[in-house]
Amino acid sequence: MDKVKETFDKWALIGKDELMEKEHAKTVLKFLKSISFEKSFSFLDIGCGNGWVVRKIAEKKSCKKAVGIDKSKNMIKNSRSKKKFPKEQYFQADIQSWNYKGKFDFIFSMESIYYLESLDLALSKVYKLLKSGGQFFCGTDFYKENKATARWSIQMKIPMHLKSKTEWRELFKAHGFKTKTRQIKDPKNRKKWKREFGTLFIIGTK
Repeated sequence: MDKVKETFDKWALIGKDELMEKEHAKTVLKFLKSISFEKSFSFLDIGCGNGWVVRKIAEKKSCKKAVGIDKSKNMIKNSRSKKKFPKEQYFQADIQSWNYKGKFDFIFSMESIYYLESLDLALSKVYKLLKSGGQFFCGTDFYKENKATARWSIQMKIPMHLKSKTEWRELFKAHGFKTKTRQIKDPKNRKKWKREFGTLFIIGTK
């Protein structure tokens, strides 16, 4: 039994997908506002949940294709039910085994790749799916410097890769990415860690 798939299938049924959207929206949208999407582009969201980021990106006129994948069939069902634009596509898939012929200008992932069995396989696949000069934006609240989230894996009873900011950067570099990191904080949030540490984004450019 795939514990991650099972957990997120349940979450999708009880509306926790919308709670995740609410929890992440402020820092994710703040980060995405800093990216230039002026030229025509294609976009992939790995672990798209109910598709909220895909829908936000699909609103941009320069977006030609916005794809979301998630291993949870119920999350994909929810994302398809909320679809707003013909250019949106959703697939139930795991990035490691996904068989897709095209390439993307931007690939995004929020709180998802640390659940994967092999980060090496995932990053190799992401690199292959990017066009030359394309970028991978990997967001996480679960990193070593952020002590408040360190017990998430134990609480959820799911194996998760916990790495420091430096370890994430080195891992990306090992797979050929030019790499930098950014922390997006939420100064008015009631949670201390969101104010002081925020979401870590690892940015990899091919």
